[in-house]
Amino acid sequence: MRFELMSRDSRTAGRRGRLTTSHGVVDTPAFMPVGTRAAVRGMRPQEVAATGAQMILTNTYHLFLRPGAEVIETLGGLHRFMNWNAPILTDSGGYQVYSLAPFRHLEHDAVVFRSHLDGTLHRFRPEDSLAVQVSLGSDIAMVLDECPALPSAKTELENAVDRTTRWARRSREVWRGPGALFGIVQGGTDPGLRERSAREIVEIGFDGYAIGGVSVGEDRDLASRITAHTAALLPEERPRYLMGVGTPSEILDAVIAGVDLFDCVLPTRNARNGMLFTRAGRMNIQREEYRADPRPPEEDCGCPTCHNHSRAYLRHLSVTREMLSGILNTIHNLHFYQQLMREIRSAIEEGRLQELKQKRYPGSACAATRGEVI
Repeated sequence: MRFELMSRDSRTAGRRGRLTTSHGVVDTPAFMPVGTRAAVRGMRPQEVAATGAQMILTNTYHLFLRPGAEVIETLGGLHRFMNWNAPILTDSGGYQVYSLAPFRHLEHDAVVFRSHLDGTLHRFRPEDSLAVQVSLGSDIAMVLDECPALPSAKTELENAVDRTTRWARRSREVWRGPGALFGIVQGGTDPGLRERSAREIVEIGFDGYAIGGVSVGEDRDLASRITAHTAALLPEERPRYLMGVGTPSEILDAVIAGVDLFDCVLPTRNARNGMLFTRAGRMNIQREEYRADPRPPEEDCGCPTCHNHSRAYLRHLSVTREMLSGILNTIHNLHFYQQLMREIRSAIEEGRLQELKQKRYPGSACAATRGEVI
């Protein structure tokens, strides 16, 4: 993997870069659609690529359980398995350690968990996570970490930092993958622990660095401050990845802080629930006012959904729970996110990132920032 910084915004920490992998180039800042089980819900790979997405994320935990890394490896690796010919980042499963807390317990050198599918018991060491990711053939692999819930006592945050560093060091020592390996910074909402975690992870030395443990219980403003504080601690010459965030305005804030890569389930999950992202805010397409509305969801959007279908039709599909509803809504939402990233990259090149932020999301007055549903 090679990462080049091509330009910077003159008044913020925003960076325009290019990430080159064996499966293609990714222009940064970039948003990765989430394909947890080797599929972006309801989308064929070529449809995902048509939105402008250059890289996707899949999940080690879920693919380890089903169909199994050995099956995917036998069939030629994840790219061939899902017919996606561009870069793939694989999450280590660390977030599932957090989110599936009732099914697991942590040991010094591993996480022990029961499958949420059939209850079978598994023991996952950092080395095991990497072995699965190598079998999958990912372009960017993530170290196994501990993501603590927030709020947590300081001792719990300290333990998570200790474990994350210990596992990261072991991962770096055994890594022999053909792709890149990213370390993860933890520390919760404690600035001192964030600084300590960043120092320890950077000293180990990775191809890129992720900011973990954000938006897991803290409020929006605090999450933004954590992100900015942590990003400033990471090497300039390496890509920075904010895990699992977020809304369009959160992404813009993080880009201003110097972050390069993003992923989030919001555009796809919201689509399945009838929620569309637009420049005017989030649109609940199920509302009665759209019952006979002949307009597209967004007048100036060039996506296939807006080009071919009305609000009335999308409402009908959503309220009748037709499968096509989630597909068309997802096409629009992913197109919206990728268009935002194109605008962000252009704004960085032209030195007007702050102007874009004020135009798109002018402080708390913006519906999308407030989470208002239109």
